Amino acid sequence: QVRVEESGGGSVQAGGSLSVSCSVSGSPLRNWCMAWHRQGLGKERDEVAGWDTDGRPIVADSLKGRFTVSQDYDNSILLLKMNTLEPEDSGMYYCKVSPRDCYGPGACSCRPGVYYWGQGTQVTVSS
Repeated sequence: QVRVEESGGGSVQAGGSLSVSCSVSGSPLRNWCMAWHRQGLGKERDEVAGWDTDGRPIVADSLKGRFTVSQDYDNSILLLKMNTLEPEDSGMYYCKVSPRDCYGPGACSCRPGVYYWGQGTQVTVSS
């Protein structure tokens, strides 16, 4: 059974920083396509950052310069670091993972139609 676990988050004043981390049942990161999504109150769930199939970080254009995503291979964690937070960044942050299938160098893809969500972690930014 796949278990997606998020941790971190919390409350901070505007301009502050927070980090959230995601792990998958203790499984190595290379086995998964992983991405962070967030959902503000009354808003849709949107992708904010992740790791592409070629092993490169991706961040939503509107968040570049404030959000960074990295992988901690020793602890099998996908880490989202959020700086200069704004009240609009508040919401539930969810980690979504899909199995990553590789058929050779540079030939990896996320398994279509198969994905798992974590339970989410709350981020609250006060003005």
